[in-house]
Amino acid sequence: MYTKLSLLLFAIGFAFQLDAAPENIDMQKAKPVWAAGREKEMNVNLGFRTVFQTSGEGRTKVKIAASTIYRAFLNGAFIGSGPARAAHGYFRVDEYDLSDMLGAGENVLAIEVAGYNVNSFYTLDQPSFLLAEVEANGKIIRATGNGKDFEASVIKERLQKTERYSYQRPFTEYYRMKAGYDRWRSESKPFADKVKLAVFPAVKLLPRGVAMPPFNIVNPATVYSKGTVKRIKPEKYHKDRSLTAISAKLKGYAETELEAVPPSQEIQEIVNASSEIVNKPVHSSGTVNLKNNEFCILDFGTNLSGFIGAKLHCDKPTRLYLYFDEMLTDGDVQTRRRMNDVCNQIVYELDAGDYNIETLESYTFKFMKVIVLEGECRVDNFYLREFAYPENPRATFASSNYKLNAIFAAAKQSSRQNAIDVFMDCPSRERAGWLCDSYFASVMEREFTGKSDVAHNFIENYALPDSFRYLPKGMIPMCYPADFYDGQFIPNYSLWFIIQVNDYATKVGDAALVARLKQRVEGILKYFEAFENEDGLLENLKGWIFIEWSRAGDFVQDVNYPTNMLYSAALKAAAQTFNRADWSDKAERIRQTIIRQSYNGKFFIDNANRKDGKLTPTQNMTEVCQYYAFYFNIATPETHRELWRRLVNEFGPNRDDKNVYPDVFRAAAFMGNYMRMDLLSRYGLQSQMLLEIQDYFFYMADRTGTLWEHANNRASCNHGFASYIGHVLYRDILGIANIDYQKKEITVCFTDAPLASCSGSIPVGDEQVSLQWQRSGNEIAYSLKTPAGYRVKIENRSASKLREL
Repeated sequence: MYTKLSLLLFAIGFAFQLDAAPENIDMQKAKPVWAAGREKEMNVNLGFRTVFQTSGEGRTKVKIAASTIYRAFLNGAFIGSGPARAAHGYFRVDEYDLSDMLGAGENVLAIEVAGYNVNSFYTLDQPSFLLAEVEANGKIIRATGNGKDFEASVIKERLQKTERYSYQRPFTEYYRMKAGYDRWRSESKPFADKVKLAVFPAVKLLPRGVAMPPFNIVNPATVYSKGTVKRIKPEKYHKDRSLTAISAKLKGYAETELEAVPPSQEIQEIVNASSEIVNKPVHSSGTVNLKNNEFCILDFGTNLSGFIGAKLHCDKPTRLYLYFDEMLTDGDVQTRRRMNDVCNQIVYELDAGDYNIETLESYTFKFMKVIVLEGECRVDNFYLREFAYPENPRATFASSNYKLNAIFAAAKQSSRQNAIDVFMDCPSRERAGWLCDSYFASVMEREFTGKSDVAHNFIENYALPDSFRYLPKGMIPMCYPADFYDGQFIPNYSLWFIIQVNDYATKVGDAALVARLKQRVEGILKYFEAFENEDGLLENLKGWIFIEWSRAGDFVQDVNYPTNMLYSAALKAAAQTFNRADWSDKAERIRQTIIRQSYNGKFFIDNANRKDGKLTPTQNMTEVCQYYAFYFNIATPETHRELWRRLVNEFGPNRDDKNVYPDVFRAAAFMGNYMRMDLLSRYGLQSQMLLEIQDYFFYMADRTGTLWEHANNRASCNHGFASYIGHVLYRDILGIANIDYQKKEITVCFTDAPLASCSGSIPVGDEQVSLQWQRSGNEIAYSLKTPAGYRVKIENRSASKLREL
């Protein structure tokens, strides 16, 4: 029965008005359930279990939807983790075929669900529930909310009142365990402490829509070092806002409420007493035995994301710290290396016995420091269960330049870890579906997977809500699904969203989804109209005006010209998508006004200030402002010849910005350096680009096997947008310049880029475009294979003759 309180809480939790219905998916019998009266309680972890038998013939499957996250087991074996994220009030359904995993007689399906009920950049603050049903040969044999089909118990081993993992993500994992804690996943014995389950109203369901990760197991490559630790209290403890700013605007447990000393604080007391470099393969090192205050650092070879697992044996009560990072700092895993302020520590308090442990959440690291602070522990099998999009083996690139090959591999790795269900910025600190990043990342989904499934989900999530709480009318969240109780937003990113919608419409089609976005785009542009000044330019915008991670962020008021360049481009994109000539005309007027006001005869300035009612240009200039101007066609090499020459010859990765145009502040990796790559491509400077790509990106690929948020390592070293360099390599180095998926036309372009040979392929649906070429003397010999029905256009911009093999 529905209680009045539970109905009210669910109504509050799902108080978003929703737009035109997308494709729905239903469950036949299942109803949402949760521990009675606890559906809004923070960080409650429940274990659900059902026992069933089948004939062994036909197919048996389970469908699962949940809030907030879950993982599932059949007879103790891991099945999967989810769900794929959706907009407020919608929930995506995962489906698993259990047929080949069934045992004779009884089978135990166990589903562990974490209900977070806090705002974050990663998951939504919505009431907790599980919705699941088991189908055998077309008949529903078990369903939540259907009598006693499922029972549940609180998973007390995971402490409930812990600190947040970061400002952007919910709770960290801290465990107190006894041997046999996980028997409930494989035994049919009823729970001794089962909870009463309440049944809740039906929720709106959507298909998962994207491929399920393969959940590959990866073991560490080497034992990097070993040693001992000791405790030294620091003079001052660093406390992140995720610990100190808990409030109605940042939900969580205050430090005074926590059940244990916050790992983010305790780790600051733990320092190395001794350390020895080992660098031996794990397989030749055998079992890792650690005694009190001993550690070892495991090197996984590449910066990866997934669930951390191990098989452990403890002869006595043991306190184990798993401490990880994307790279070493001074030869060690060290806290607060970056500005990330994440709690990269998982704590296990273990009684004597044997354990198979695995985290519920996904984490990102290359190096894992295993520390025993109390007791003794034998580690027989340490692993990471990858949480990444399935790798398409038909997405390849191999050239005669090993640095380019390493950069491509790093781009591919960065993409699959950041495009599981939405386009994330990073798989570590935030796991957030950021706009702008998503525009660049969506290109790589097409080229690395041959599909646009994640792009569909990502855009659909923005299409569903009628409005977004805490944001001004017409504005959309800077990342989504997410909750921003402080009202924070980035107006620029809504403009990037319009550009991404146009790219999706042009490259993918999907007219039905694009049509549903028309009202959303109109609302965004309506919002900006209120900020147009007498010249038609945006002035005094509200929110976080984000240009890129450089000094450009200091020059955003009153009139910011890069923002207006983006505004012009967004209007033009919207005009093309929805056939609006008035938007196109407005875009051109803004472009002309920017040229008159921003260009000082040498550079485009970043902003102008309003003084005594008059708009006065500043002398603030950034490198990225120049790239915005050319990227969005405010300027061209023909209209601003000298500026273009200056940018090509005197800027780039090796500019000494203390002596060469020191008053023009250097661009950042995101997004200036990527704009520069596209501009060099657009104007036929592939030879220069080939050299600059190596200077910009090889050191990242070489150090972590992934590509970074910044040009330095102070933040995320695994960022989704950075995978876009894979597109540059395909387009400008391999030579597959363009794939027009709608017209089914492929353009291949050969240039004089200094490279002896190159080969590669791009998936197109279930087929692929494959190109290989080799340069010899004054000839380029090539071989090209294309999907059926595609026309080919060959452009030779090189000085060599072409010969088709």
